[in-house]
Parts: sequence; C-alpha cells; structure tokens
Amino acid sequence: MERTTSSLRGALTADQVAVRRHNLAVVMNHLRLHGARSRARVAAETGLNKATVSSLVAELVDRGLVTEGDTERGAVGRPGRAVQLDATTYVALGVEVNIDYVSVLAMSLRGEAVAESRVPLDTANMAPGELLQRMGAVTKALLDPLVEGGASPVGLTLAVPGIVEPATGIVYDAPNLGWQETPVTEPMRELLGHPEFPILLDNEANLAALAELDVRGPDGAQELLLLTGAAGVGGGIVSGGRLLRGLRGFAGEIGHLQVDRAGQPCRCGRVGCWETVVGLNALLGLAADSDDPVRDPSVDVVQRLEDLRARAEAGDDRTLSAIDEVCGWLAAGCGSLVNIFNPEVLVLGGYFAVLGRWFGARLSEDLGRQVFAPDSGGCRVELSTLGFSAAVRGGALRATHAVLDDPTLAPVRGEVPRTSGALS
Repeated sequence: MERTTSSLRGALTADQVAVRRHNLAVVMNHLRLHGARSRARVAAETGLNKATVSSLVAELVDRGLVTEGDTERGAVGRPGRAVQLDATTYVALGVEVNIDYVSVLAMSLRGEAVAESRVPLDTANMAPGELLQRMGAVTKALLDPLVEGGASPVGLTLAVPGIVEPATGIVYDAPNLGWQETPVTEPMRELLGHPEFPILLDNEANLAALAELDVRGPDGAQELLLLTGAAGVGGGIVSGGRLLRGLRGFAGEIGHLQVDRAGQPCRCGRVGCWETVVGLNALLGLAADSDDPVRDPSVDVVQRLEDLRARAEAGDDRTLSAIDEVCGWLAAGCGSLVNIFNPEVLVLGGYFAVLGRWFGARLSEDLGRQVFAPDSGGCRVELSTLGFSAAVRGGALRATHAVLDDPTLAPVRGEVPRTSGALS
C-alpha cells in the first residue's frame, strides 16, 4: 500500500511538472506572437488564471526569457507592467548554403535580427568538406562576438537547397551543390566545437515559407505557396496554416518538374526541369555574356541583381527580353501549381521578388489564362519582403522552438544547467 501511494505521488508530481512546462510554453508563445502584454492581459487572452500567470512570468524572468517593460497604456482597471520576451539573453541561428553564397543570421526570441552575414561563394564548385569548413568559419565569425557579449545560443538550423533528412542530419540529394548522402549536422557540430545547443537541418524553401508565415502573423493567409528564386527553384507549401512536408519530408521539390522534354540538361541528371528555364542562372544566361559581372559568383548576388534591375529600368532590350522569356515559363509552371494546390497567396521570393516589378504583374495576368478555376481560383500574387534572408530567418525561427516549446531548458540564474539539450 505504501509503495502504491509513493508511485501515485511520483506520477502526480510528473504530471504537475508537465503541466507547468506546458503553461510556460503557452505564455512564451503568446508573447512571441502578440508582443508585450500585462500579466492580466496574458491571463485573459490565454485562459490561464491571474495567479498562475504571475507565477509563470516570475519563473520566466528568473530564466532570463522574459523581461519587465513599461506600464501598459489603455488597459481597463489598474494599469499593469507589461512583460515581453527578453531580446538580449538568448539568440537563435539560421545558416543557409546556396549556389552563390553562405548566409548566417542571429535572431532574438522576439524575432528581431541581431546580426547577419552573407558571404559570396562559388559553392557549386567546392567539395562538400571544403564548403562545410567555410560554413563553420562564417558561422563562428558571427556567433563568437555575440557569445563574448553575453548572449547564449538556443539552437541552429541549417538550410540547404535539396532533399534533406532532418532526423539523420543528412542531405540526401542537393544537385546544385553536388551533394549526395552528405552528413552536415554532425560535421557542423564538430566545426563549432561541440556546442550543447541543438543543430537541425531543413530544406531552404520550407524554412523560407515558415518565415513568410511568421511575418504575416496569426491572421495571415493559411493557404500559401512560396517560390524561392535562386539558381534552383524551391517551393514551400502551406495548407491550413501548416507546412506540407509529405511522407518523408521531401515535398516542395518543384524546381525539378519536367516542363521541356527537349530542353536543357539539369544538374539532377534529367532534361528540361523547371529550374533550367526559370532559375537565376537561366535568366542570367539570357541577359548577359559569360564575362559579364552579373554572372560572377564572387560578387554578392544582391548586388548583381541590383545591377540587372538597373538595366531593366533603363530599358535595356536584352535584359527585358530575358525577363519576358523567363516570365512565360514561370507562368506556365505556376499555373499548374495553382491548379493543384489552390493557394490563397502565391509568394514570389528570392530573385523573383527583386525583379518583382516585371514578374508580379505579368504573372497575375497570365494566371487568369493558366488556371482552370475562375478568377485564378482566388489566388493572388505577392512579393516577399524578406529578400535572400528568408531561409536563414526561417531557420532561426525554427531554432527558437527549442526554448519556446520547453522554457525549462533555460536554467534559472545561478542554477546548474540541464546536461541533456541544455542551452549553453
């Protein structure tokens, strides 16, 4: 009987711990979505009672996750001190490798960019080991000063353009990088000196789509299709407000839809893939000679696109003709995607957004002819505002979930950190 009573007490204690951890996460995620709030307002909006919220906030303050702000204005009854996520103690990291660059972004728990770096690299002509070394060096160059300044990283997500296996940390196939069955998370952990925080792996288009959802907020479009325009073309598909990953997480490889059987060979080994006619390399090949600076991978991709946009604005015939040809292929592929997924919003990201003055209006018009449903199925075309930071922002956002979903990973000040998955 005594043993049974002891077991019940243990189970009750475990349940209480789980409930408290859940409630801490509720408060954290509510503040992340809605910004600074008084304790009373958090209680009213989450359904938790005021005493519980006060206790939860006190613990989150002790863990360095929440800070006191100004008195909340316009509140009913006695004004309360607003609480908000701490923007200085913890950072999350996103690291992207793409055809022309390696990019790193550090983000606060509030979703604010703390530091960002993008290094032009001809990654397609680098061996995997050499490229991983450069990724590690670029990441350390951004991260080390933040740590020296007192910030603690909560996690890091690697964004790669290709088919990835997040559970194993292996890139199954990234044709534009020449990677096949390439381990990346463990080598990155070694390059960073075996940090305690989680290192994750995801497809760059999926992460870019997560970033788009985040900037649009909880009231934004729940049916969304994002196209990432770089040397390759990826798709992030959102349905019912959730990322559509497929059975093994391989959904969204739209760049390898075959659209021209008599077309150009693709790095994936097939012929006539969509990205061979709408990828950035296809546009640049039409718009400029091989020795033109806009085709030089040692120059930052944003600068090259700015130069190309300036030529289009100046009315350069070759540039406008190249954009027009790519637009035709873009509309044909997007029409098929809209017919299949019927999104509320088709978002053009990457270089499509930079040249959106020409792509956006033309695509909106052409979809009316390409889509079977009336009024393009209700789909509207929008340009991403995130530029080439979308994937690293999405990666950093995903990394924040380590502490947003389990705030007890962050140690109470003066407490010895948990050793399993602890935040260093």
